[in-house]
Amino acid sequence: QVQLVESGGGLVQPGGSLRLSCAVSGNIISIYAMAWYRQAPGQQRGLGAGVTKGGSTNYANSVKGRFTISRDNAKNTVYLQMSSLKPEDTAVYYCNADVSTGTAWGPPAEASNYWGQGTQVTVSS
Repeated sequence: QVQLVESGGGLVQPGGSLRLSCAVSGNIISIYAMAWYRQAPGQQRGLGAGVTKGGSTNYANSVKGRFTISRDNAKNTVYLQMSSLKPEDTAVYYCNADVSTGTAWGPPAEASNYWGQGTQVTVSS
């Protein structure tokens, strides 16, 4: 089974920085697109940033210029470097990935989408 485990969240002052990590484990054949979503209290979950397997990125307008998404395919890990944090960035941040699974002896299954459990980021003075 595939698991996505986020880490790096915490309390930070406005203007500060944090780096989130998400490690994918399981019977991984390949990881395709990866993304970070966030959900503030009482709000819908929304896309923050995404990155393709080849490293192409896209960002929500609200984080563009402040956040950087990257990935290390050898480590099956995606990162979110967050700078110039604002109180409105306070949310639970969720890792998301499209993953194909299988074994070395069989064909890979169709890619499925997976979510991590989330990590809390609180921006407050």
